[in-house]
Amino acid sequence: MAVTLDDILAAQQRIAGGVYFSPCPESQQLSPLCDARVYCKLEYLQRTGSFKERGARNALLLLDAEQRRRGVITASAGNHALGLAYHGRLLSVAVTVVMPKHAPLIKVATCRNLGAEVVLHGETYAEALAQAESLAAQRSLRFIHGFNDEAIIAGQGTLGLEVLAQVRDVEAIVVPVGGGGLIAGVSLAVKSLRPDVKIIGVEAVHTPNFSEALNAGHPVSYASRPTLADGLAVGRAGDIPFEIARSRIDRLVQVSEDDLCTAVLRLVELEKSVVEGAGAAPLAACLGGRVVELVGKRVVLLLAGGNIDPTMLSRVIEHALVTDGRLCRFTATISDRPGGLARLAQVVASTGASVKQVEHDRAFSGADLTAVNVLCTVETLGPAHIEEVFARLAENGISIVSR
Repeated sequence: MAVTLDDILAAQQRIAGGVYFSPCPESQQLSPLCDARVYCKLEYLQRTGSFKERGARNALLLLDAEQRRRGVITASAGNHALGLAYHGRLLSVAVTVVMPKHAPLIKVATCRNLGAEVVLHGETYAEALAQAESLAAQRSLRFIHGFNDEAIIAGQGTLGLEVLAQVRDVEAIVVPVGGGGLIAGVSLAVKSLRPDVKIIGVEAVHTPNFSEALNAGHPVSYASRPTLADGLAVGRAGDIPFEIARSRIDRLVQVSEDDLCTAVLRLVELEKSVVEGAGAAPLAACLGGRVVELVGKRVVLLLAGGNIDPTMLSRVIEHALVTDGRLCRFTATISDRPGGLARLAQVVASTGASVKQVEHDRAFSGADLTAVNVLCTVETLGPAHIEEVFARLAENGISIVSR
């Protein structure tokens, strides 16, 4: 059965009141960075932190009485599982979820707290999917795929309807792409009502599921590499969403891990928003210069999820600060006599930079026992400031061993 605009409109009525109508404000902070009028659709504000609730609730409400009684099962890297577990609890439908063993701990714990049975199986989404399908047959459970499902796609399409209502003069919508369920629903809804609106898909370089499908002419399995955008790492685009979206996507771009880290940092700093890697992909495309055709346009970024592991968030921020040139590390040789370290710190401070960490390395500092190497981590304003620090150190006779 093909998904139609009528299915999406019906889903919008069906899930109304059960799913948050998320805001879509214009960003005064991000617009100048992207050279566009940027609006952010804040889907990470959903109860379980992502857009996946839309499709999950729609699919559950379409179950017959016997299917509700038996329960449902799915495979998910996290967000679909959370959406299904939450709305399963609200609608009194038992939910079993199979997750890859490496699924973010926050998603595993939250899913269990929502009352779902969580089965950790396999190293990849594909292995978890195979196990979920096997358990569905064994237990006579209704299997609800996270993206290769008509009801799921129709539910996700309601996001496109909301964007058109909130930003009436929108010219482009930038959508993260994993298995394709979100971009299939959004592109179908938007292109049916506003064919002039550009739909730009964004993948992580490490998980080009949709690009591989387009190149082959059909979905193919792909061995994804580890990525911050773990929600996109499904290994294969869905057959149903591929057929819907392939002719409705105007452009598909890819972003690097550095792009994703920087986007997460910008959202934390400028929007006060904690967004996971997959959710930050649309901004990463804009900041990374992947969508220059959108300069000057009214652009909506779908910030689709916010379930990032707190321990991962700290690592992402630090990595982004390094990429940004706002943290640097170097090894300098200083006097090992009293005042040597204080002099180094004074020179760095004179530039307005801040020493964050210092480690002495006496054992490998060479034959001059009056000198010592120190490994310094310094906070700066950016690359130009780093060069100023190095220049000032050289002027004061402090030798840089490595940088």
